[in-house]
Amino acid sequence: VQVVESGGGSIQAGGSLRLTCAASGIDDRPYCMGWFRQASGKGREEREEVARIDELGNIEYAEFAKGRFTVSQDNAGTTLTLQMSSLKPEDTAMYYCAADNKWSCDLGDGYWGQGTQVNVSS
Repeated sequence: VQVVESGGGSIQAGGSLRLTCAASGIDDRPYCMGWFRQASGKGREEREEVARIDELGNIEYAEFAKGRFTVSQDNAGTTLTLQMSSLKPEDTAMYYCAADNKWSCDLGDGYWGQGTQVNVSS
């Protein structure tokens, strides 16, 4: 199984970034997928969910993401894009993608990528 994130970088507040997550090797598509983030100095248990999509295409956003972030999944159900706009310094974090098969959709115990860093300067 592979989960690979890309698209992070440094940007000024108010700007936009697009993150992409490509997953492969998991049984049955579409994959249940989601984005999480972990701020510097915080432990893994403090990772916060950003958004997720289930096997039916239902999307959930964290409160801080609503209105600013948008997720979309490709037709194959294996790539998840996170479009972030109106970025704030507090959005600075390592962003992780997680994926799981559509039968359990347990992202916490699913497959995780290595993360991509997003730095937002004021």
